[in-house]
Amino acid sequence: MASPHNPNTFTDNPLDRASHLRADPEWLAAARKRDDTLFAPLCQLRPLLLPRGGDGGAAGLGWVTAAQLAGADLSNSVFLGLEGGQPYFAVDVSDLPEAASEAPFGMAGAFEDLMGALGRLDARSVSLLAQAKSMLDWHRRHGFCAQCGAPTVFADGGYRRDCPSCKAQHFPRTDPVVISLVVRDGRCLLGRNAMFRGPMFSALAGFLEPGETVEEAVAREVKEEVGIEVGEVEYLFTQPWPFPSSLMIGCVAQALTEAITVDENEIAEARWFTREQLARGLAQSENIDYRQMMSAERDADSPEFFVPPASAIAHQLLRAWVEAQE
Repeated sequence: MASPHNPNTFTDNPLDRASHLRADPEWLAAARKRDDTLFAPLCQLRPLLLPRGGDGGAAGLGWVTAAQLAGADLSNSVFLGLEGGQPYFAVDVSDLPEAASEAPFGMAGAFEDLMGALGRLDARSVSLLAQAKSMLDWHRRHGFCAQCGAPTVFADGGYRRDCPSCKAQHFPRTDPVVISLVVRDGRCLLGRNAMFRGPMFSALAGFLEPGETVEEAVAREVKEEVGIEVGEVEYLFTQPWPFPSSLMIGCVAQALTEAITVDENEIAEARWFTREQLARGLAQSENIDYRQMMSAERDADSPEFFVPPASAIAHQLLRAWVEAQE
């Protein structure tokens, strides 16, 4: 269900996931054949998107019916959930010849990269695609048993893979990531990732390790990346991130020290910023071509720095902190 008070992208999924129906193969088989059932087709993990409407509104998701998917193996389509009793599924059509045509399944659309299409889709659509892409990606990566190496088979509406050889059961995984806005005396610390050439500064992030609390992970990552000691850690909100399948855990960490020592393997530069600087950065973010800015060399027209786009949890962490300082 949608998260009404979460400002992040990918948090507006309206579906009832109806997990009690996944174990009912007869219901799933019947649902896949219903005339009103809708399938989100993805080709090489790229969703089918329709062009913007004549009124300039958001692009549409290319939902198709079972009849349009003739030839596809719908028994391996992932059950996404129900909305008003209507079933929704996601299906990998990478092996269908129709997927390579100019008008897939007779529709005036094309398969596009989800990240590149975020600004063109409405909140509901991108949230549904986060679920669909993560699930289909997991199936593509887990065709063999991690315990004995035998091929695994689709089960439980797509939320499990079973090994016929050793009887092991495998479930979709989500990797937790802590992302921390480090603050002290009315300023916050941001880092510039070494992999980007443009001057984008963001909150510090890293994967949660086994046997570690969120608070411990925040303290470790901040110490490793910028040499800052932190004390109190406050949780704000989370964001599903389907690239491939992470859960971003957004926090604010109170810094106990100020001197920055950058780990140059991951962070190229780190700075303390004032609220006023970040307020300007947030305002400028609406007019930035991020793909160009993160890959191009700086020139005279480039901003001194910029912050992540609104689709990123780092942007929402910054916005929440800036607005709390007003």
